[in-house]
Amino acid sequence: MTARILVAGIGNIFLGDDGFGSEVVRNAALPRNDPSVRVTDYGVSGMHLAYDLLDDWDGLVLVDAVPNRGNPGTLHVFQADHDDSRCAANGLDGHSMNPAAVFANLRALGGTPPYTVVVGCEASSVEEGIGLTDPVAMAVPRAAQAVEEIVAALRSTNPSVEGC
Repeated sequence: MTARILVAGIGNIFLGDDGFGSEVVRNAALPRNDPSVRVTDYGVSGMHLAYDLLDDWDGLVLVDAVPNRGNPGTLHVFQADHDDSRCAANGLDGHSMNPAAVFANLRALGGTPPYTVVVGCEASSVEEGIGLTDPVAMAVPRAAQAVEEIVAALRSTNPSVEGC
């Protein structure tokens, strides 16, 4: 059985490199008419993503800018930690778009996060303005390829039933 995968670009295109996720999902060569893969640019709509995650997804690929650790444009690919205590919800927050807030909202709605892989890029600038800085823009093709490879791997192995 083929896994159902949601690919979510997140970030604010009006804050420079924060628009990285939107740019990557726009450039990724992923099937747009396959019911087992949905590619969506959520922008800053965290609550929309939380509601969409109530559907039965086997995997989630989040694409987002991550804080600068001294190497703008560096890609980081990692499995999300859904058990992080920072994800605890004290109620719904429809205005927050960080992954922890999305997962907290999902739990508050009665859902459970699927297996999640994050493709993040260290931002150079998140100041007001449209457009990515050069180091982050140069990372978009590599990130799009990484997303394509992750989706292919997740489609061939269903992470929600792995080990059963």
